[in-house]
Amino acid sequence: MTKCDLILALDVPEEAQAMAVLDRVGGDLRWVKIGLQLFTRHGPDFVERVASRGYRIFLDLKLHDIPNTVASAIESLAHLPIDLLTIHASGGSEMCRAAEAARRKSRPSLTLLAVTVLTSLDDAALRETGVNASAQEQVLHLARLATSAGVGGLVCSPLELPVLRRELGGAPVIVTPGVRPSGSALDDQKRALTPDEAARAGASYIVVGRPILKAADPAAAARSVRAELAAV
Repeated sequence: MTKCDLILALDVPEEAQAMAVLDRVGGDLRWVKIGLQLFTRHGPDFVERVASRGYRIFLDLKLHDIPNTVASAIESLAHLPIDLLTIHASGGSEMCRAAEAARRKSRPSLTLLAVTVLTSLDDAALRETGVNASAQEQVLHLARLATSAGVGGLVCSPLELPVLRRELGGAPVIVTPGVRPSGSALDDQKRALTPDEAARAGASYIVVGRPILKAADPAAAARSVRAELAAV
C-alpha cells in the first residue's frame, strides 16, 4: 500500500490568515490545498507565493464546463507550480478526455483529480438532483467514467475507498476529503472517517482543514495527523 500523506486545506478568507497558519505549521507539512475562496480573492500570484515557501500545491477549482473551456482553463493554469488539480467527473467523458489532453500538452507533471460525489452529499441530497443511485454507486460510476477517459486521479469520500480500490486497483491517485481526527466535529461532512481508517482503506492523500486550522496549536495538530498516517 502506498504511504498516505496529509494535505492541509487552506479554507480561510484572506491571504494574511493563510500565511499566518503556514507560519505556525511550518515544516510539519508538505502539501496545501488552495480552493475557490482564496483563489478567486487573491489569484494565481497567491499560488506562487505559497509554493515559494516550499509547499506542494493542490489547486482545488473543480473545473466543470464544456470540454474546450475546461481544456483552455488547464492550459491557462499550466504555468503555475501546481501538482494536483480538480475537475468534475460529472462533466462527462468528453470533457475528461479534453482535460487530460490539455494536461499532457501543457503540464505533464500535473495530476488531474476527477471529483466524483462531493462529501457534503448523501443519498437524499443526490435524489434532489435527479440521481437515483446511492452515493457509493454514483461514485463508482463516475470514477469508472473518468479513469476510462485517462484521468489519473480521483476525489471521493473515504467511505468509497474500498470499493474503488477493489474495482480500479492501485493505479489511480485517490484524494479523500471528509477526514476527521477522532473527537473532531463533522461540520458539513456527511461521509467521514478518521485519518488512519482512510489510509488503511487506500487513500493516497487525505485533506484536513478545520481540525488543524481551528486548533490551539496547528503544528501539533498537523504532526498528530501525520503520525497517525505514518503508523498505518
